[in-house]
Amino acid sequence: MEQQPKKRIYSAIQPSGMLTLGNYLGALRNWVAMQDEYECIYTVADLHAITVRQEPAKLRKQILETYALLMAVGIDPEKSLLFIQSHVAAHSQLAWILSCYTQFGELSRMTQFKDKSAKHADNINAGLFSYPALMAADILLYQADMVPVGADQKQHLEITRDVANRMNNIYPNVFTVPEPYIPKIGARVMSLQEPTQKMSKSDPNVNAWVAILDKPDDIMRKFKRAVTDSEACVRYAEGKDGINNLMDIFSAVTGKTYAEIEKEFDGKGYGDFKMAVGEAVVDTLKPVQDRFNELMSNRDVLETTWRNSAQQAEAIARRTLGKVMKKIGFIY
Repeated sequence: MEQQPKKRIYSAIQPSGMLTLGNYLGALRNWVAMQDEYECIYTVADLHAITVRQEPAKLRKQILETYALLMAVGIDPEKSLLFIQSHVAAHSQLAWILSCYTQFGELSRMTQFKDKSAKHADNINAGLFSYPALMAADILLYQADMVPVGADQKQHLEITRDVANRMNNIYPNVFTVPEPYIPKIGARVMSLQEPTQKMSKSDPNVNAWVAILDKPDDIMRKFKRAVTDSEACVRYAEGKDGINNLMDIFSAVTGKTYAEIEKEFDGKGYGDFKMAVGEAVVDTLKPVQDRFNELMSNRDVLETTWRNSAQQAEAIARRTLGKVMKKIGFIY
C-alpha cells in the first residue's frame, strides 16, 4: 500500500522578546509534537517585527535567542525546516504581489492594526497596515495545508484564505488554500496577576508572566505571588480564575487531571499548591534552559542550521514564486 505524503504545516513566531511559559505550553510543545506526523516548516518572523521601531542590537539578539530557544524546546532541524524569515527573499517579493490582490477594506478591519495603531500612535506606518499580505506570503509560499491557530489568530488565517481563493479564481491552481489546525493539546495560560487575561510578556507587571528562561528563584517568586481567592480550597470551579489558571498550568506540566490535583491538595492551603506548581514548572523548563545555554555558547551550530534550513526553504519558495510570476505575466 502506497504511503500518503505528509500534510505540510507552516507556523511562525516573532522575535519580539523572551518567550513565555504561555508560548511554551500553548504553542511550542505542539510544534514539537507535530514533527513526527506532519511536514513542518517553522520560521522566526523577523520581518514582521519591524512594524514597531526596534533597536538594531536588541533585535539581532532577540532573533538569535528565539532561534536557539526553538531548537532548545525540541524543534529538530533533521525533521523540520527552521529558518529566519528575512533569509528567504521570496517572502518580501510575494508579499508585494499579494498586497496588490488584497483589498483596502480587508486590511482596515484587522484588529491587530487597530490595536498597534493605538499603542504606537507616533508610528502608524504602511507596513503595520499591510502586514497581512506578508503573513499570507509566509504561508502561501510553502503551499501549506494547515496553519496552527489560536482564538486570537483566526482573523490572520481568514484573510490569507481570502487572498488565496481570490488569486486561484483569477489564476487557477496557483495556491493551496490552508486550513486551520486546532492542536489536540495545548494550555491557554493566563496572567498570574490578572487571570482573566492571557499571559503576555508585554504586561508591565513582571510578576504576571513567566519567561521560559527565568531563573528558578524568579519562577518560584512569581508563583508565590500569583493571585488566588479567599476560599483556600484547590478545586476547579467558575469564579476561581486564579486557581483555575494554576491548575491548568500544573495539569499541563505534570499530566495530572483536575480530579487528581484536587485529591492531592485536599485539605492543603494555597501556599502549598503554589509552591508545587512553581517547582513543577522549574523542573519542566530546566532541560530547555540547559539546552538553550549550550546552543548559545556554540553559535556555529546555530548558523549552520539556519543556513541549511534557509537554503531548503528558498528552493520551495522560489518554485511557488516562479509559478505566481508566470501566471501573472512577468518574465521570470
